[in-house]
Amino acid sequence: MKGKLLPLAVLLFASGLLFYFLGAGSVLQKTASDGVSSPAASAAPAGHEDHTPTGSGQKAKSEPPREQEAEEVPVVEIPPEKQQLIGVQVIQAGLKPLLKTVRAVGRVEYDEKRIASINTKFEGWIEKLHVDYAGKYVRKGDPVAEIYSPELLATQKEFINVLKWSKSAKADNINALNAMIARDAEALVGAARERLMLWDVTDEQIKRIEETGKPIRTLTIYSPVDGYIVQKTVVQGMRIMSGEKLLDVADLSTVWVVADIFEYDLPFIKVGERARITLSYLPGKEYSSNIEYVYPALAAETRTAKVRFSIPNPGGQLKPQMYTDIEVKVNLGKRLLLPEDAVIDTGTRQVVYVSRGEGIFEPREVAIGLRADGMVEVTAGLKAGEKIAFSANFLIDSEAKLKGVEPLHTH
Repeated sequence: MKGKLLPLAVLLFASGLLFYFLGAGSVLQKTASDGVSSPAASAAPAGHEDHTPTGSGQKAKSEPPREQEAEEVPVVEIPPEKQQLIGVQVIQAGLKPLLKTVRAVGRVEYDEKRIASINTKFEGWIEKLHVDYAGKYVRKGDPVAEIYSPELLATQKEFINVLKWSKSAKADNINALNAMIARDAEALVGAARERLMLWDVTDEQIKRIEETGKPIRTLTIYSPVDGYIVQKTVVQGMRIMSGEKLLDVADLSTVWVVADIFEYDLPFIKVGERARITLSYLPGKEYSSNIEYVYPALAAETRTAKVRFSIPNPGGQLKPQMYTDIEVKVNLGKRLLLPEDAVIDTGTRQVVYVSRGEGIFEPREVAIGLRADGMVEVTAGLKAGEKIAFSANFLIDSEAKLKGVEPLHTH
């Protein structure tokens, strides 16, 4: 029995010894691979240097850690199947022409250059008023009122008497004294005639006074222009003073359109820019005009400035105080553009998500400039040709926030 147990014990002892050496070898191998020094190495003195040469296939035991040269770029990963599920779309940023459309509401106004005021330079009474209501159309040279003025009547009589004296002096021109009197009479006639002309008595009326030798009891006032009576301040029989306005006449063959432009659109508005003008009550009718003048003042209540256009109005379809729609297209040149939806505005900065391929998106802070027609200009932080998420990018931003991914501060 003892003879059988002895070989079994020897066999168990040999197996245990073999297992011990194999386990120790694997532990040493793992320790070496993890970079842990062996007890012999750890027991070496601190100042001891290892001069053991390394072969071509042998690696150095340790390398000094390298300093990080640049801050690591943060990214968020959205798998392609998840992108398709949430509807992510990508667009390429590029240089494109930026067209800014400025829209405003305008009003038709009288052309102030074509408004004439009718008044008198003497005191009198209106004996007959040919224009008895506002809005009446008159032509240049049409009579508008007949005025009786004692002062004007006395001046006419003086002119007639001086004229008779001048004629008599010329007839009696037989010596030097009469010749001198005739010259003085002629000078007085000229002075009286000039006074009548300064009071707006026409040449035809003065000629009529000379021919008939009788004064005109009432002086007829004529319209100086073609147009409509837009303001009437007198009635028949009314007493008027010198310089008092009787009527205002406006020529509507050309009208102004005055538009209110908001303060933030003013940098794009310049004299000479072409505009399209339409009216809701004239469908299909379109007018085109250049900006003629930009008013220098800003309305404090509405924060708008007035811009003026001139439009021909031969048919009289455009009437003052009609409302119009103004559209001005301004070409701002080529800019690096993105859709407005591609930019997430956090309130303190603007962020876009740059696609780096294979479902990787980089949040990047950008600087934006002009906005126009759903597009926004990028002035810093992005290059032409880079691909940007512009649809469902807020979901990408939510995923990034959950994972603590924030864009680097670049400016």
